[in-house]
Amino acid sequence: MRAYTPSGRQQDEATPIVSSARALAQEADILILCVPNDAAIFASAEGDEGFLAGARRGTLILNTSTISPEATQKLAERATEKGLRFVDSPMSGSTPEAEKGELVMLVGASHDDLEAARPVLGAIGKLTIHAGEVGAGTRLKLVINGIMGATLNVIAEAVGYGLSSGLDRTMLYQALAQVAVISPHHKRKLGCAEKGDFAPQFPTRLMSKDMGLLVSAARSTHSFCPSIAIADQALALSSKRHANDDYSALFGAIEKSVVKQDEPANEA
Repeated sequence: MRAYTPSGRQQDEATPIVSSARALAQEADILILCVPNDAAIFASAEGDEGFLAGARRGTLILNTSTISPEATQKLAERATEKGLRFVDSPMSGSTPEAEKGELVMLVGASHDDLEAARPVLGAIGKLTIHAGEVGAGTRLKLVINGIMGATLNVIAEAVGYGLSSGLDRTMLYQALAQVAVISPHHKRKLGCAEKGDFAPQFPTRLMSKDMGLLVSAARSTHSFCPSIAIADQALALSSKRHANDDYSALFGAIEKSVVKQDEPANEA
């Protein structure tokens, strides 16, 4: 593990490298977790080399990962048992926002723990939203990513219809870039799709994972989310071929499925 500055730049070669999460926790007053899923969280937390074994009483744990509500609650309980302070703080935004320091931090924590974490949260993002107690940050993040994923799927389906109906491809993408009903985020994704550039800002495998978490969470609360369930299936299918491409690769997958065989198409 190597230390980084708040801007994300790697520190100089004199920065110490530690061999395990436990060793890092033994040297730190604040730990920031940012891993892809529930399994990775507990792999870093538990066992003889996990950070729970090394963290000193009072250490502040900031989990910026997007994981399930159940995993968030379990991790918070394990941290509390060890006398640690836990802040549930997933991030909203992807590579462009991170590079510009414009992430939004979605926080579930006590007032005191939030205030202790605020300087670090402020270094990571432009805005901190206090959603409630531990777990509220995770649930808010699933709401936001559900809107992202479901909306992109609807736009991709509509683009597929437009192309199938014979609309000019360039005109279609440029028209959608101008209308108010599409968010700036999704206009950015449309721009990538128009160029066939699906370099990962938010990989499909992670969006698909988040949609799956939301569908599971919605089932546990008996929530009515059919559009989200459909988008979950679409992104799961896209992830089979485009796991490490940006989740906007769904545009390319749908476009390839509707283009006529004698027409050129960007590889999806």
